[in-house]
Amino acid sequence: MFSGIVEAVATVTAIREEGGNKHFSLRCPFTHELKIDQSVSHNGVCLTVVAIDEDVYTVTAIRETLLKSNLSLLSVGDEVNLERSMRPDALLDGHIVQGHVDQTAVCTALEEADGSWYYTFGYEQQGDNVTVEKGSVAVNGVSLTVVNSQSGSFQVAIIPYTYENTNFRHIRPGSVVNIEFDIIGKYIARLMRNYTDR
Repeated sequence: MFSGIVEAVATVTAIREEGGNKHFSLRCPFTHELKIDQSVSHNGVCLTVVAIDEDVYTVTAIRETLLKSNLSLLSVGDEVNLERSMRPDALLDGHIVQGHVDQTAVCTALEEADGSWYYTFGYEQQGDNVTVEKGSVAVNGVSLTVVNSQSGSFQVAIIPYTYENTNFRHIRPGSVVNIEFDIIGKYIARLMRNYTDR
C-alpha cells in the first residue's frame, strides 16, 4: 500500500530482458536502506527488490505489468518516481494507492499557469476507470487532485515542488504515463454497474 507521495527519483542504469520479463536496475538515494523482497512503487507500479549491489538495486516486471504500464518504454538514463510502501502508523498525506496501475494515458496538453502547470491526459475508457471532479488519481505514482474531469480525459495541477522533485518535469504532450484510478471510485462504479444491470 502506498500514499502517492514520491520519496525520490531513481535513474535507470541497466535493463535486461529474460523471456517476457524485464529486469530494471536503478540508482537512488536510499538504496542502502532497501532489503531484498521489499516492495517499492516505480512510476506507480509496485515491484519487488530482487538484488542490491552497492547503490544500485534491481526489480523485475512481468509481461502483464509491461503491457499495462509505461515501464516497457523505459530506457537507460530515464528517471522513475519512487515510493516505499507505507507503514501502518504513517500519516496518509496523499490517498490510498495500491501500486496496481490500471492503464496508461497520454499527455495531450501542457499549460504553464504563473508558476504552476496544468497537464491534460487522455485515456481510453476501460471498465470502471473514471475520474470525478476534485477526486483523486495517481499519475506515475504521484497522488493528485483531478480538475476538469471529462469522459476519457482529465487535468491535474502541478505545483513547483512536485514539478522539480518528480519526473513530471520530463512529461510533455505525447508522453505516456501510468494511471491508477481511485480505488473507492472503482468499487462504487462497479457496484452501480451491477445494480443497473439487474
